[in-house]
Amino acid sequence: MVLCAYVTFEDPHGVDDERDPVLSAWREAGIEGRVERWDDPAADWSAYDAVVVRSVWDYSLRRAEFLEWARGVESVTRLLNPGSVLESNTDKTYLRDLGVPVVPTHWSSRDLPHWPEYVVKPAISAGARDTTRTTDRDEARALAAAIEAGGRTPMVQPYLDMVEAEGETSLLYFNGRLSHAVRRVPMLAPGASEQDNARAERRTPAPDQVDLAEKVLAAVPQPLLYARIDLVRLPGGEPAVIEVELTEPYLYLRWEPQAPASFARALRELL
Repeated sequence: MVLCAYVTFEDPHGVDDERDPVLSAWREAGIEGRVERWDDPAADWSAYDAVVVRSVWDYSLRRAEFLEWARGVESVTRLLNPGSVLESNTDKTYLRDLGVPVVPTHWSSRDLPHWPEYVVKPAISAGARDTTRTTDRDEARALAAAIEAGGRTPMVQPYLDMVEAEGETSLLYFNGRLSHAVRRVPMLAPGASEQDNARAERRTPAPDQVDLAEKVLAAVPQPLLYARIDLVRLPGGEPAVIEVELTEPYLYLRWEPQAPASFARALRELL
């Protein structure tokens, strides 16, 4: 029996509702899964055939510690996704180097473009933490400057009305294969909340969305157990990357009945 760690965070409220379906699918695939908290000093990572990063949803508050943990794990066993992927993916400045269309982003508080509405957030964050939507250019500049003053890199983007009409499309891949796609509730839409992150509806991605997502994946040299590519359409209709989730994405497993089994099969293949 293969032994793998399912890595999470201290989760007193049980917000990770994908853990049990994943562990069940692993068992059916001949993988014994044990739940481990990434920052548990008593965990023996060398006992595992692989350590699978999943709901480490507090990493952005302790990124340096998290990356040190990842390097330590990788020195004694297989880490999925790999540590080099986690390091680059946890800082959204990776968007500058993707080489594909991305949502327009200004990386400074200076010389802000003139947009009708702004979204301001730090390059290292999770969910909508420290993210503000505003129509006031001076406020956007001040928010970005405050992020810089804290030693972080700001991201200033135009708010796209298309997000509310078309939605954000997330494509889920396991070991490079498309499993399913969903339309996600926009986090900054009026009335949205943090809990809406898990609200979505099944969607068949358009060919141009699949082409763009697979260009992104093709540029990653390391094997990826899981990947979520989040796309939006720009005002001209062309798809663009809003985020590449390779660290701790919610996988929307319940929107595709075969997704947990596909995830387990991908893990077996990589082992």
